[in-house]
Amino acid sequence: MQSNRLKRFASVIMGIAFVAFVYGTYSAIDKVDRTQVGTSDGIYTSYVSTSNEIEQKAYTLTQHCKNQLCKVQTLLDFASNIPYRTHTFQQNSPQKTIQKNYGDCDDKSNLLISMLHAVGVEAYFVLVPKHIFVIVPLKDARLAQTKGLWINGRKYYILESTAKDSFVGFALHYDLDDIEAMVEPFSNLKMKIENIAYRL
Repeated sequence: MQSNRLKRFASVIMGIAFVAFVYGTYSAIDKVDRTQVGTSDGIYTSYVSTSNEIEQKAYTLTQHCKNQLCKVQTLLDFASNIPYRTHTFQQNSPQKTIQKNYGDCDDKSNLLISMLHAVGVEAYFVLVPKHIFVIVPLKDARLAQTKGLWINGRKYYILESTAKDSFVGFALHYDLDDIEAMVEPFSNLKMKIENIAYRL
């Protein structure tokens, strides 16, 4: 009798352990799918944030804005004026980038795109060899004479978070063939690029 109880108890424990293992494995795979994109340089890991701290910072910075271009430029000014500093084997969350007041292209782009998301601006990551930048689709007459990346018939303006005091519509400093991926940062989906050009 005691032996049967122990066997049942052991079976229950093994069942719970198996379920925990399956759940843990699924969670890890899901997290990798939501945060990592393979490139020729290796694996890019996204660490965007929807935290209240980032939301509040974005709202505070843009409260004077009456249009999308103002919001985008204001947030770009904030991110691009954080000092650029590289660091090996360490990724900073958007919150840490603000706290430390420095970051590399990954840190500053993740901060910028997180703040853009907080104020409702559509934005994407563009991955090129050893670099990342942000693009936004804006419709504003003031940008009519500014070149942009035309992807699948839609115009996107480059935001370069590592160029201090840069403007919306930063010049493309890469060949079009260098563009490895356009990534939706919160779902981590690679967008399909059927055609691409850099022009007015």
